[in-house]
Amino acid sequence: MRRLWLLFAQTVTIVLALYCVYTAVRPDGALRVASRVEQIGRAASSPVLTQATGGAPAPGSYRAAAGRAMPAVVNILASKTRLRHHHRLLRDPFFQKFFGERERDGDQDDDETSLGSGVIVSADGYILTNNHVVDAADDIEVVLADGRKAAAKVVGTDPETDLAVIKVALAKLPVIVLGQAEQARVGDVVLAIGNPFGVGQTVTMGIISALGRNNLHINHFENFIQTDAAINFGNSGGALIDTNGNLLGINSAIYSQSGGSVGIGFAIPVSTAKAVMEEIIQTGHVVRGWIGVESQEITPELAQSFGLSKQSGAIIAGIVRNGPADRAGLRPGDILLSVEGKPVADTNAMLNLIAQLPPGGKAKMTVLRKNGESTFDVTVGKRPASAK
Repeated sequence: MRRLWLLFAQTVTIVLALYCVYTAVRPDGALRVASRVEQIGRAASSPVLTQATGGAPAPGSYRAAAGRAMPAVVNILASKTRLRHHHRLLRDPFFQKFFGERERDGDQDDDETSLGSGVIVSADGYILTNNHVVDAADDIEVVLADGRKAAAKVVGTDPETDLAVIKVALAKLPVIVLGQAEQARVGDVVLAIGNPFGVGQTVTMGIISALGRNNLHINHFENFIQTDAAINFGNSGGALIDTNGNLLGINSAIYSQSGGSVGIGFAIPVSTAKAVMEEIIQTGHVVRGWIGVESQEITPELAQSFGLSKQSGAIIAGIVRNGPADRAGLRPGDILLSVEGKPVADTNAMLNLIAQLPPGGKAKMTVLRKNGESTFDVTVGKRPASAK
């Protein structure tokens, strides 16, 4: 009996073993194993895992815009020679006769190097920057984001807008895409790209705080984009871009009592920069209209004294003798209401409207004189070069 029980147990064990082997190698078992492996593979390549490892931008990232614009923003090193006035005196023969030449070995000029930024706007090598970055520079060197360096020459400058165009002779230049500043609105996110304090190319983020800022007494012609994106020393001439990487403005100035960024920066709109750049490239300088008048804002008190129903227009406070306005018959005290049919809102608008007029042509200007409107044909002159 015991022997039969042992034989039965061995038989059952063999049958169970054969069943397990059959179950492991049958076709549907293979499918289940493959399915398990496939699920693991899908998990390894899931979008969530890809984002976590840095393959795609996270929500709210502006890396694409920055990456598109950064190659076209350059660092500018402008060297300026400053003579030491007391050493000029040492070179005077009369001075040397009494004091000799024993101090001549210390007679050297000082070299000043200013830091700034610029934006490549043409594959031909044209670069937009600020006039104050390259003003009076003897040598200008441009350093690209890819490490290339090249000497640059000044094509032309426009001190009245603080813009300048320089050029480098390099191949395969990255070029920024010009945006549409007129479509920008307060609250839009913007990025400022430049080389602050010489630390290297830097991107800062903010929003557009205001549009059309003027009367800041920074430039003669002002229509600034105000932003709270950090702009510091060395950012001048750099790019203010939108979230698509398109150029909205050229960073130009900041309001600060300490010299550092306090969140009030100003950029010249790309529309202004483009117009100035094209004229500089064509002629080497910018030509603007001029009629020879000094203007004054209309305050509420002046509006009341003149009996004006609204505070639009600009008071002609002074006229250049024998200038275009004088010859046309305009007089001090006239209130300029329109230029070529375009209304004059204030003195800044008057300055811009007249500047857009081609010198040599005639322009109709409507003024208010003694409660009556009169229209004069003014032969526009050429605006004198600015001393700024």
